[in-house]
Amino acid sequence: MKAALRREYVLHNLCCPQCAAKIEKHVSALDGVSRAVVDFSVQKLTIETQNAGLWDDIITGASGIIKRLEPSIELRDAAVLSRGSAANIKENPAPVKKWFRWVSLILGAVLFAVGLAFDYSSISPAPFMRLAVFLASYILVGGEVFVKAVKNIARGEIFDENFLMGVATIGAFAIGEYPEGAAVMIFYRVGEAFQDYAVGRSRKSISALMDIRPDYANLKTAAGLERVSPETVRVGDLIVVKPGEKIPLDGVVTEGFSALDTSALSGESLPRDVEPGNAVFSGSINKSGLLTIEVSKSFGESTVSKILNLVQNVGNKKSITENFITKFARYYTPAVVFSASMLAVFPPLFIPDASFAEWINRALVFLVVSCPCALVISIPLSFFGGIGGASRNGILIKGSNYLEALTNVDTVVFDKTGTLTKGVFSVTKIVPASGFTEETLLYYAAHAEYHSNHPIALSIRSAYEKDIDAGIIGTYEEIAGKGVCVRIGKDTALAGNAKLFEAARIAVPVVEESGTAVYLAVNGEYAGYIVISDELKADSKQAVEELRSIGVKRIAMLTGDSKAVGESIAKQIDLDAVYAELLPHQKVEYLEALEQSKSSSGKLVFVGDGINDAPVLARSDVGVAMGGVGSDAAIEAADVVLMTDEPSKIAGAIRIARKTRNIVWQNIIFALSVKGVILVMGALGIAAMWEAVFGDVGVALIAVLNAMRVMKSAKGT
Repeated sequence: MKAALRREYVLHNLCCPQCAAKIEKHVSALDGVSRAVVDFSVQKLTIETQNAGLWDDIITGASGIIKRLEPSIELRDAAVLSRGSAANIKENPAPVKKWFRWVSLILGAVLFAVGLAFDYSSISPAPFMRLAVFLASYILVGGEVFVKAVKNIARGEIFDENFLMGVATIGAFAIGEYPEGAAVMIFYRVGEAFQDYAVGRSRKSISALMDIRPDYANLKTAAGLERVSPETVRVGDLIVVKPGEKIPLDGVVTEGFSALDTSALSGESLPRDVEPGNAVFSGSINKSGLLTIEVSKSFGESTVSKILNLVQNVGNKKSITENFITKFARYYTPAVVFSASMLAVFPPLFIPDASFAEWINRALVFLVVSCPCALVISIPLSFFGGIGGASRNGILIKGSNYLEALTNVDTVVFDKTGTLTKGVFSVTKIVPASGFTEETLLYYAAHAEYHSNHPIALSIRSAYEKDIDAGIIGTYEEIAGKGVCVRIGKDTALAGNAKLFEAARIAVPVVEESGTAVYLAVNGEYAGYIVISDELKADSKQAVEELRSIGVKRIAMLTGDSKAVGESIAKQIDLDAVYAELLPHQKVEYLEALEQSKSSSGKLVFVGDGINDAPVLARSDVGVAMGGVGSDAAIEAADVVLMTDEPSKIAGAIRIARKTRNIVWQNIIFALSVKGVILVMGALGIAAMWEAVFGDVGVALIAVLNAMRVMKSAKGT
């Protein structure tokens, strides 16, 4: 089987949500395409295939589909575009085409005014002259719409906004309502221009939130500094970052002192001081001193690339609401067209003195107002704006489906180490058994933990404060979730928790102190224990309080640490439940039990940071990973990443999700209510096409402007 392949393309000039839906539908049907998604918010097409050998045929087919459906749209490979997100791509057509559109609109409006002057003055031109003036106005303004409608019909794509406007306005001319037919097209085009402007502003606002991609790197070479693309810099290279510049790649400071602005990554306004030995992340801005940095990650693996990739690909995971609106629009417009046809034909046949002209006019109002653009445009923009605003606050949400899931959180479950606590351990007590001293106990413990990178092992080696003789360390066996068995010179040492010693049939005392007890045995004889303590994060208690204040019903903790430590932490921050001494697979089992106890509509969120948390993160409804000190495996498995490692950010994410949901439903209710009222008024003969145009482009414009509020509200979270 050939390798799977996934690529992204920018759809330059994509400005119609229905066009986006048509492109997605047809590209998805191509042979070899396993998945195709068009994200209207960022003008991006993502194509996936399980057979890379078919790729050339797939992209040729996709290009052909796009040219056939929407000739003005250009397909561009996102990987070779200039710096910045896909949302920065200008949606406006070429300058000449744009100029021609505005000139034709102005000339059409002038001719329309001349026609109205004829109607409202003593001048009475010949009927054909009056028709010619209004028809010329209509052709100048709406000719492009009419041509698009005809082309779409020829391709079998009937029910779109071009068809609706074309039929409605031609119908108005057919029944002698020349001014109304021309006016509807003029106001439609003006409203469409404002709508496109609002969508463009929304896209720019969203992309501005994520304007963190560095343009260049100052590479240190034998010949001096060379300005190069960040993609060309390799791990181990030295780069220089001057005051005011963005750090282009993750690395470690080797020379210099400075303060960094990390607000674009974390939402934290206070500068962060750095010095030699400190890790720094791409996307941060150097505020003062000159820094020399040794690159630790390639550009594709750096923090800024991961953030941009997460945010720009959120459209691949659509929310339930977005999917519903897409399906709703697919059936809604044909249903309205059918209803309009019935309205035009049947009443005149059964109502005495009813004229076909009158009822056709009412049916035309039906057609104009039926376009679902207000929903199809504003809802994806609302979700994308919420995700963009969250990212500015250091909260990366991987898809609008996860943002929507956060609106109804019932239960939050925390890991302990590195999540609620700092994960910085230190030895607080050494208790040797009879026949051993503190020094010998620490000697065996430090050598036993020599090969481990666990924070507890690091704290023991740090407390030893002497060089470890690696040459005397022999066989090493790690027992998952329990500890290690190590050959140290002629001795065999066991180091681990009570479960390890229970299995080895060695009696150990119960330690009631707050902290983690590491027991030691040498040659099968109990040697004593060492207590290692962790410290709560400053905002852990605040996180629990805020979650309760926004209605989270149950907050629990799963930890592999001892019961005494777990209960101590739970008491300090007022958790509802704590489950301690758990192995990774047991965490999954307990999480599933907690999931059974939550409400049917509620969601369970798990928050963790370690590699052993990856299975639990994947199993939860929404997995949240600590992105600063968190492992790559946890971040990969999670649905939400907290870049600042602050658990209190979870409540912020939930607030942003709920604000987004509220605005989405405001737009849905507003659009459907206004359209419903105008549809009824049109059927009763109360509303004319003027109201119908407002029900289409006016409502869409208001909905888009309302959607932009998500970003503003998210900035202050």
